[in-house]
Amino acid sequence: MTTGRYLEDLKTGDSESLTRTVTAADIDAFASVTGDDNPVHLDEAYAATTRFGGRIAHGMLSAGYISAVLGTRLPGPGAIYLSQTVTFRRPVRIGDEVVTTATVTAIDAERARVTLSTVCTVAGKTVTEGEAVVMAPRRAASGEA
Repeated sequence: MTTGRYLEDLKTGDSESLTRTVTAADIDAFASVTGDDNPVHLDEAYAATTRFGGRIAHGMLSAGYISAVLGTRLPGPGAIYLSQTVTFRRPVRIGDEVVTTATVTAIDAERARVTLSTVCTVAGKTVTEGEAVVMAPRRAASGEA
């Protein structure tokens, strides 16, 4: 079950995280869904000849983990993704445990916009970072008191 927060319940500094371990099946499924069949992601023999020395996950798989935090935890259900900047710092490999954290940095209550810093880490090292802007659901819009 997913939980979330309304705009009125958010404050600067609020943070939520999600942890996922990347599998070969995750990478294969991402390639299948997106059509990105770059051999650095799918072909171990090819990937071994690259600077990475083996298969790496698509960068956008990590960005997808950011989407999961925003859509299920902070703000959570009802949030609408408006924008995301993303910088890929290090490769993510099969077996890596990716910890994705979103932290509220600004709130525009009038427009129901929330800005969050977004970071994915592996073994404490940043692999992906950026900033997201979402529209957060308002309590009044939900029909709840």
